Amino acid sequence: MKTYKFKLYQAKNNLIIHSCINASGSIYNHCIALHKRYYRMFGKHLNMYRLMKHIAKLRKRIRYWQQVGSQAVQDICY
Repeated sequence: MKTYKFKLYQAKNNLIIHSCINASGSIYNHCIALHKRYYRMFGKHLNMYRLMKHIAKLRKRIRYWQQVGSQAVQDICY
């Protein structure tokens, strides 16, 4: 497996990309927290489509998450 490491410098063009990557990371962490909480409460795994519906509702309310495209959010939820 190959891995690549990139560094984003503090240029104006890269600030948008950097904030989009941070928003994607927070969505991913939120999905993991939801999975853990749901399994602890009900003893079942969370349905992926239900998770995507929940994230779509949150994206309307959380302005920071609106920077990430809808298809990228679907890839994060997988």
